[in-house]
Amino acid sequence: MADNSLLTSTAERTSLADSSIFDSKVTEMSKENLFIGSTTYIEEMPLVETRVILVQEAGKQEDLTKAIKEIKVPFVKMESVEEFEGLDSPEFENVFIVMDFQDSIFNHLYKADCRIVGPPVVLNCAQKGEPLPFSCRPLYCTSMMNLVLCFTGFRKKEELVRLVTLVHHMGGVIRKDFNSKVTHLVANCTQGEKFRVAVSLGTPIMKPEWIYKAWERRDEQDFCAAVDNFKNEFKVPPFQDCILSFLGFSDEEKTNMEEMTEMQGGKYLPVGNERCTHLIVEENIVKELPFEPSEKLYVVKQEWFWGSIQMDARAGETMYLYEKANTPELKKSVSLLSLNTPNSNRKRRRLKETLAHLSRETDISPFPPRKRPSAEHSLSIGSLLDTSNTPESSINYGDTPKSCTKSKTSTPVPPKQPARWQVAKELYQTESNYVNILATIIQLFQVPLEEEGQRGGPILAPEEIKTIFGSIPDIFDVHTKIKDDLEDLIFNWDENKSIGDIFLKYSKDLIKTYPPFVNFFEMSKETIIKCEKQKPRFHAFLKINQAKPECGRQSLVELLIRPVQRLPSVALLLNDLKKHTTDENPDKSTLEKAIGSLKEVMTHINEDKRKTEARKQIFDVFYEVDGCPANLLSSHRSLVQRVETISIGDYPCDRGEPVTLFLFNDCLEIAKKRHKVIGNFWSPHGQTRPPTSLKHIHLMPLSQIKKVLDIRETDDCHNAFALLVRPPTEQANVLLSFQMTSEELPKESWLKLLCRHVANTICKADAENLMYTADPESFEVNTKDMDSTLSRASRAIRKTSKRVTRAFSFSKTPKRALRRALMTTHSSVEGRSPSSSDKHVVSRLSSTSSLAGIPSPSLVSLPAFFERRSHTLSRSTTHLI
Repeated sequence: MADNSLLTSTAERTSLADSSIFDSKVTEMSKENLFIGSTTYIEEMPLVETRVILVQEAGKQEDLTKAIKEIKVPFVKMESVEEFEGLDSPEFENVFIVMDFQDSIFNHLYKADCRIVGPPVVLNCAQKGEPLPFSCRPLYCTSMMNLVLCFTGFRKKEELVRLVTLVHHMGGVIRKDFNSKVTHLVANCTQGEKFRVAVSLGTPIMKPEWIYKAWERRDEQDFCAAVDNFKNEFKVPPFQDCILSFLGFSDEEKTNMEEMTEMQGGKYLPVGNERCTHLIVEENIVKELPFEPSEKLYVVKQEWFWGSIQMDARAGETMYLYEKANTPELKKSVSLLSLNTPNSNRKRRRLKETLAHLSRETDISPFPPRKRPSAEHSLSIGSLLDTSNTPESSINYGDTPKSCTKSKTSTPVPPKQPARWQVAKELYQTESNYVNILATIIQLFQVPLEEEGQRGGPILAPEEIKTIFGSIPDIFDVHTKIKDDLEDLIFNWDENKSIGDIFLKYSKDLIKTYPPFVNFFEMSKETIIKCEKQKPRFHAFLKINQAKPECGRQSLVELLIRPVQRLPSVALLLNDLKKHTTDENPDKSTLEKAIGSLKEVMTHINEDKRKTEARKQIFDVFYEVDGCPANLLSSHRSLVQRVETISIGDYPCDRGEPVTLFLFNDCLEIAKKRHKVIGNFWSPHGQTRPPTSLKHIHLMPLSQIKKVLDIRETDDCHNAFALLVRPPTEQANVLLSFQMTSEELPKESWLKLLCRHVANTICKADAENLMYTADPESFEVNTKDMDSTLSRASRAIRKTSKRVTRAFSFSKTPKRALRRALMTTHSSVEGRSPSSSDKHVVSRLSSTSSLAGIPSPSLVSLPAFFERRSHTLSRSTTHLI
């Protein structure tokens, strides 16, 4: 499809293809006239004042009139074309405000070379306090101001003229030829030289709908067509006009790639279909194509597929063409290894030399061979060590520090090779390989993700990159120094030199750098998995880089686990080194100190990780429980146990309500199950949390628990326990009774755990004395018919009654405040004659109950219930306290 370079205006006034040429000519002419006038006729030049003319409907807009007054320019109104002749005056530079750029009066003014602007231009100038802009063309709005557009692939002249006109009306500039000044390419196809250049320069490639949709929003004052949220909807997808087929991939991977194809605007068909434009080949599997491809079919490697997705544009196919495996060079190399020839002895010798050479190359690889998936879950302690083998494996990583790129031809071998030197050599080799792996993570993954000006915009947000890589650069810096010191020691070997001093020297740095990464490794891993699923460009980025030889066919998650494994492997090597160090050698005691410092670092990591997980658990509870008080979040607090129960009393909630108890080291959070789940919680970073499933009831300090009652098992009572509590706001004890529903934790273990933490809180050593075994009849506790139909029906009736009462209540008074009000009213009515205000309260409450149609137990019987309950508890617990 040829690029259409002929652009014409609707009035057939000009056939200029490049509007920038016309703009530059106008500017040069105006500058030339200004120069001539300033030197020759400056004394005779009359002063010209700008005047605004409101055309027809524009004169009826009050906001326009107000904006023009703020700009401080004179204005008049024009109702018809006939008034145009009378308004023409050499004293004024007229600027016409037209509401509709499709109207006949607009065409009349346009043919007369008048300055025409739209209402949004005037309103924006008034808002910013700027004068009206000068434009040689009609300017309706400025939503494409400072944008330079180029077009490609348009065959219909009428469509192209329409698009160009709209761009001019929105303040954009058109270029005929594509160059570095073009900000956007508007493409009607994915072919042509302009398209290829735009992809190589990273210029956004847009659909024509982008211009039409921007014109639809022309009246929005602060709208800009170049903002990412709007622009990204109309980008040309990488696989537009492409029909792909896939060869050599597993069923799972093929399904994934087909889904990606549709997401990126393409289609897919089976291999061999004549309509296919591209055949994607797994070059490591496919050695020969099953058919002879046509000239129109692109046969490309999978890197083209993932590269196109990563840069959000269709990549050039020439760089990724698939080459057949049976090339002459490959046939020659295979024949050299063949043993079925007359000169088999010579070729066996050559094969032996080749294998020896390959084995040496294998020794220097910083990556172990890729394991089977089944073997990855059965690693032994020895497999955690980095067992790759020589310092020659250092890789040049561009801006990687110089220490990482040093390379020695061979490790010096002393005349005698004592075991201590062998272990020291292995320590140096594994350290060198570990540094190379860290450099690979930084240079191959982190640096490209942090680069500015990425094609298609940033692949990941900065906070996501920080979460994934954490303190990897700091760990890399520390181990680079350790590697340099070990290298100097190995290449200048002396038995009396201390290896332990090297690790003692950097022990403080290890304590600073490792805990932040190790503690949040699981979060880093989860972020990678989540972003890979949600962001196709990141998935493509990983596919491309993980296939490179520097990664050793390992994924980013597998590479990032190396820092978690490194310190234990160093401790094992130092222990081995100590075994081969004589008692007379001063390094023996230093090695013991170094091993102790490493253990201290790992202990610190474990302790820090435990605290981090404890804080995370508290935050999880805080976000899971709706209305949870903020004072639950405390640095000294930790979650001990979560227990699922059912309330078998009338307090803290209705009988039969599911209740969750969160035991902390100093308090007990009581929450009930929500009946209506609220919407998702949005975090500051835009991430969503699951809806809260629990509702806060009470946060109780453990010091308020006076006794823990273990209710004996009977036919009518199973798995029940109770807490005797003395709240500071109550004068009598309150009994909280529950039935455990958690099967993982036995009731006896739970009660002992609770007693121990209550005893720790009140500073008592005898936790056993806090527990008391009681009969269920003594405290009117039973679990009979908790799950029966009658019980569920009665609970539903009570809930309905409460809802009706609340619905007809004129003031949504909280339950506790209402209880106090009722008790006060009750006592005042008994003790004295009610006042007018008391009568009003009583009458209001009675009217509420009458409206409900039934006596509300939640309102009427509260004082009686608490009075009866307190008498019962006082009788039952006199001998407990």
